[in-house]
Amino acid sequence: MKNSSSSPAIPPVREESSLSQRERVRVRARTFVIYSLLIALLYFALRNAPLRDIWKTLSNLQFWQILTLLGINVIIYLLITLRWWLIVRAEKKSISFFPLLGIRVAVFGVSYFTLGPQVGGEPLQVLYLERKYGMTYTRATSTVVMDKLLEFLANFILLSVGLTAILQAGILSANGSRPLLSLSGLIIPLMWPPIHIIFLYKGKYPISAFLRKFSNNRVVRFIAAAERMAGTFCRRHLSSLARAIFVSVLAALGMVGEFFLITSFLGIHLSFWQIVAAWTAGWLAFLVPVPGGLGALEASQVFALGAFGISAASAIGVALLIRARDILIGGFGLLLAGRGVKK
Repeated sequence: MKNSSSSPAIPPVREESSLSQRERVRVRARTFVIYSLLIALLYFALRNAPLRDIWKTLSNLQFWQILTLLGINVIIYLLITLRWWLIVRAEKKSISFFPLLGIRVAVFGVSYFTLGPQVGGEPLQVLYLERKYGMTYTRATSTVVMDKLLEFLANFILLSVGLTAILQAGILSANGSRPLLSLSGLIIPLMWPPIHIIFLYKGKYPISAFLRKFSNNRVVRFIAAAERMAGTFCRRHLSSLARAIFVSVLAALGMVGEFFLITSFLGIHLSFWQIVAAWTAGWLAFLVPVPGGLGALEASQVFALGAFGISAASAIGVALLIRARDILIGGFGLLLAGRGVKK
């Protein structure tokens, strides 16, 4: 009787062991697939990148200059993360700051090496908040919506100055209507972030209203819920919104300051309007739907700096330093993204 009563306990142990082994195989297979995709993504993005020219340009800089550029990029990413943290922490006080920094770098890595105008890694932000802190997908998405709106708002402010700088610096002639009409075509979509934030504050949800004219499926309802939560944040946490806007503008100014340092370290001396105009041309190049704006960034700097009498070789040097920075941060971001997705 004792033997018969104890025998049924054996199969479950074997079954549990078998399940555990199959789980380990699935984890290893998933890890292999994730890193294979990331390596392939990195390969296809870098196979046309001028790595030798980048190294040659970097070798012309002094060590302290490289450290300075790295330092200002650390500050920029701390500010970018601080903006998102202020938004998230307004609703959930237990959110830690520094783990969000790794997520923001991972987001940049995925966005930089994929098609599109510097977007694509935002789902990592949503997944992290949902898995780590138990936030719903809708609420997590609303924080990312606000984060992107404030990022675009700061860029709108700088690009408004930049488009003015393009005219002031003489890249495009202010005489005649064609240049002004082409710039107005850029200004109209760039005005959307501040307009959208005002709508959200007043309890109006334009994206939801537009999408519901065509459908009211689950995706539309999800977007509507996220937009409503973003509006609630604007109304309930006005002080956090103001601080996040201020931090976002500081981060954008830091990017312009970094561009000034890059040109200065390469011996290129420009006026204020010329610096802002050249930076604007480079920022607009990243809107081209190719990974990292490959080719478009170089062309933008040759065109913009060439208008100021800077040689094509020097302009390419500026683009190569920007490319080196983005590849370094983007590659590190892909590594963080791989680890995060595996977990």
